[in-house]
Amino acid sequence: MKLHGKTLVITGVSSGIGAETARLARYYGARVIGVDRHPVNLTLDAFHQVDLADPASIDALAVRLPARIDALANVAGVPGTASVDAVARVNYLGLRHLSEALLPRIAPGGGVINVASILGADWPQRLDLHRELADTAGFDSGVQWLEVHPVPQATCYQYFKEALIVWTAKRSKDWFAQHSVRVNSVAPGPVFTPILGDFVTMLGPERVEADAAKMKRPAYADEVAEAIVFLASDSARWINGVNLPVDGGLAATAI
Repeated sequence: MKLHGKTLVITGVSSGIGAETARLARYYGARVIGVDRHPVNLTLDAFHQVDLADPASIDALAVRLPARIDALANVAGVPGTASVDAVARVNYLGLRHLSEALLPRIAPGGGVINVASILGADWPQRLDLHRELADTAGFDSGVQWLEVHPVPQATCYQYFKEALIVWTAKRSKDWFAQHSVRVNSVAPGPVFTPILGDFVTMLGPERVEADAAKMKRPAYADEVAEAIVFLASDSARWINGVNLPVDGGLAATAI
């Protein structure tokens, strides 16, 4: 799983999964460009402080990035305790906007890796809605669509992770066919990160206790980072359109 000579752009690098992905990618020889709202405390080849909820901030970032990159890892996200607007913008609309802006720069054979969640597993129940949202052209059009199709606060995190899984699948088809760019996602279960407590608040004690009885423990951030880096590497050169659970088998307990 070598990344020598490759350039990776990783969002959400200030902590958690994003920080571990950056460390691991550099260990395997990649040049890592980090992106986050907050300053970082780790070694990177370059860093840009950007608000991924703001399309103008994303556009300003895009012009400062290299003409060629090999992979984009969309790790940044906010929990469902944030406002619906913030979750929509950071976890979906901004992620999509950045990916589309960088697509012409991703080298053939490269990839986009999105961090979804096992909480997005119910996407088939809302597939038509997620397809409609995925087909909106641009950040502003997505905002307008959501104004007509409001998402409840209580389930906004799950909703936009579902939407991300569907968008990933749709883009894996046309981006690979037209640009030779692979698009995949990983779906972690609970992870020991700074926002784990927010998920406990969001899901409530009954759901948390039920899930805890089904799993050994939450993941460590580096265990999820391994999957992201693998999907960015040439070892995954024929893996496309996959939503890879990284949850210690939690999703499988539903069977």
